[in-house]
Amino acid sequence: MKIAIVDDEKREQEIIAKYIEEWAEAKKELVEFFCFGSSEGFLFSWEDDKDYALLVLDIEMGEVSGLELAKKIRCEDKNISIIFVTGYDEYMQYGYDVSALHYLIKPVNKEKLFQALNKLSDKKEAVKSLILNSENEVRRIQINNVLYVEADGHGSIMHMTDEVIHLKESFGNIEKQVIPTGEAVKCHRAYLVNLRFVSAIQNSNLILDNGENLPISRSQMKNVQREFLRYYGNRKG
Repeated sequence: MKIAIVDDEKREQEIIAKYIEEWAEAKKELVEFFCFGSSEGFLFSWEDDKDYALLVLDIEMGEVSGLELAKKIRCEDKNISIIFVTGYDEYMQYGYDVSALHYLIKPVNKEKLFQALNKLSDKKEAVKSLILNSENEVRRIQINNVLYVEADGHGSIMHMTDEVIHLKESFGNIEKQVIPTGEAVKCHRAYLVNLRFVSAIQNSNLILDNGENLPISRSQMKNVQREFLRYYGNRKG
């Protein structure tokens, strides 16, 4: 799970990061977090990397507040989870405008942050199926039955265990729904693979249980290796 902490107070960044590390260790959850001192700094990074599951946003910041930042992000991403932190409880009502996951008062209480992170983890576990538009119908698709997804122009091709489905849904839209579940990893700009069916990583390829090979781009290699180890490490101890 990739997390951004956006707070103009360095000490607050450090405290939140420390608590998240403690939570991740206790839950055996693989977490990456990145700290930003301003909304502008995060937005600059966001242009190149939108692969975040959670934003922890301070509300009172410089020229662009956490609330304004959340509204900008919501225009592009309806699914990303947001936790607000602030020293003033009167801002709480505004969190509903951007569907915030939680609202925490500074100084951040560790147990309350853990509750919010547990809520996100539970939400991730609950997403086990997708409702997607195919060429002729709307389909409910079980993620466990998906081998991999392939980009196909403005649509995508979903390779299942028992069929191949051509979808109107964009590859990017499917990626945003599937990645937060922890069941899949993007191995290439045009491929999203279900870790359940990966048997090995060999050179610059993923080997699936059925013998198929999928390419791993150089930019995705480290993340693929990390996600593969996390997925099977959690299951085999």
